[in-house]
Amino acid sequence: MSTASIQAAVSKVAWLLGVLLLLMIGCGGGGGSGDNSDTQTDTDTVDDTTPDTDNQSALFNFPPLDLSKVEFILPLGGMIGNHVTPIDHQYYVAPDFGENESIEIDVYAPADGTVSSIQHMGNFNNDDYRFVVDHANNLQSIYIHVDNLSDKLNPYAPTDGQTVNTNISVSAGEVLGNYSGSVDYNLVDYNMTLPGFINPSSYNVEPWKIHTPDPFDYFNDTIRAALIAKSLRTVEPIGGKIDHDVSGRLVGNWFEENTNGYAGLDQSNYWLGHLSFAYDYIVPSHIIASFGDYAGEQKQFGVLGNTPDPAEVSVATGLVKYDLVSYDYYDNGIPWDRSSFTQGLEMNNYTFIDAVVLVQLLEAGRLKVEIFHGQTSTDVSDFTEDAKIYVR
Repeated sequence: MSTASIQAAVSKVAWLLGVLLLLMIGCGGGGGSGDNSDTQTDTDTVDDTTPDTDNQSALFNFPPLDLSKVEFILPLGGMIGNHVTPIDHQYYVAPDFGENESIEIDVYAPADGTVSSIQHMGNFNNDDYRFVVDHANNLQSIYIHVDNLSDKLNPYAPTDGQTVNTNISVSAGEVLGNYSGSVDYNLVDYNMTLPGFINPSSYNVEPWKIHTPDPFDYFNDTIRAALIAKSLRTVEPIGGKIDHDVSGRLVGNWFEENTNGYAGLDQSNYWLGHLSFAYDYIVPSHIIASFGDYAGEQKQFGVLGNTPDPAEVSVATGLVKYDLVSYDYYDNGIPWDRSSFTQGLEMNNYTFIDAVVLVQLLEAGRLKVEIFHGQTSTDVSDFTEDAKIYVR
C-alpha cells in the first residue's frame, strides 16, 4: 500500500484485530511461519473436483464459528502488506465497539474430526493459537488467532511459539475456543488442486495452499446463505479466490528467479521475492499490482486507468508500462470505514502516480520487471541493467 489512505486502512484494521487482521505478519495457513507437520503433502492421487453440493448430507452442517456475532467476513484473496500473493484464508471480524468493550465469539468444529495440531503464535504477547482439524474425506479446517481454547483443547496448549501434534476427537458443532477480534479460517480439500497455480511445486513450503477452495461451497445451503449474507464480496466465488495464474499471461503470482518460490531465501522475510498481478478480493474488477520489494517495502497499488488487464498481457504484447497509483474502497460514494458491514463496495484509483513498473513476458513462464520510483510512463522508455527476472 503506497499512500496515506491505504496505510491508514491497514492501521485501522490492525488496531481492530490487534495486528491480527489483514496480516502484516507471516503465519501458518497463509504466511510463512506456520508449522506444516500436520498437513498432507501427497498430491499424487488428487484430482480437480468440487464438493457434492447436490448431496447436502455430504456438506458441513455447522458454521466454523458463531455467525450471529460476526460483523462481516473478508474473503480469500486479499493482497496486503507482506501478504504479497493472495491470502489463503478468510477473516471473520468481530464488531468494533471501541477500546473499552469487546465480544467473545465461539469457534466451532464444522464437522466431526480430530484436532491434529495446536500452535502457539509466538509473535504475540497474549495467548493466540492456530489449530488444525482433520475431517473425513481428506478435508481440513485451519483456524488462526483463536484467543482461548476450550477445556478439551487447553490441556494440550503449547507456549512460546511452540507446536504440538495432537489426536483430540471433536464433534460437529463442538465449541473449540473463542476470540474477540478476528479469526482466520480456511478449508483445505486434498481431493482437488486449484487450476490457477501453474507451478504447484513453488508452494511446497505451504502444501495446503494449492488445495484451498472457496470454503462456502462446503457448507449446507442454510449455512452457506448465512455466510454469503456476511461477506463483503458479492461476486462468485463469494468466499474468495487465490489462484489467478494463466499460462502465457501476466496475471497471477511470480517469484524472483533463484529465490526458492513461495518459501523465499529467508523465513523472516520470505515475501521479498514475491510479485503478483491479480484482482482485488472484494471488488474483483479492480487490478492490483502487489510487490514484495518496493524500495525495500511490501506494497500494493492500483494501476492508472485499471488497464491493461494482466490476463490479456502475453509475450506478443511486448513491453507494458503500468503507472502505479493508490486506491480506496467506497460505500455509496463515501470512503468505507473498514469496520462496519456493507455490500456493494466500489474501488476508485487516485490519479497521483507513485511509480511506473515495466513488465515484459519473455516467454510463458519468464517475466522481466523493473520499477521506476517517482517516475511515470512518459518518463521511461525501456529497462535498465537493474531489471529483475521472475518465474512461476
